[in-house]
Amino acid sequence: QVQLVESGGGLVQAGGSLRLSCAASGSTLSINDMGWYRQAPGKQRELVAVINRSGATNYADSVKGRFTISRDNTKKTLYLQMNSLKPEDTAVYYCNAQKVTRDYWGQGTQVTVSS
Repeated sequence: QVQLVESGGGLVQAGGSLRLSCAASGSTLSINDMGWYRQAPGKQRELVAVINRSGATNYADSVKGRFTISRDNTKKTLYLQMNSLKPEDTAVYYCNAQKVTRDYWGQGTQVTVSS
């Protein structure tokens, strides 16, 4: 089992920055990709960014150039640096960890960007 706990969400004005963290615990050795997803009210959950064990990354077009995903395998922590935030970035952000057998999800952290 893997437990994921997100932190760092909050209320920020448009143009501002936030840094999300996701602390992993439990059976973390066989985690492959880790990622951030988000879900806005009335919308489906969507991929924001993903990073593999080697550090290769992939981003949604809507956040490229503004968000940066990173992971510290020693600290078992995933990060998402969000800059130049826009009101359309408002959503609950979820941390995801993938193993061969299944995915794990955190409880989510709210990010609200005011205009």
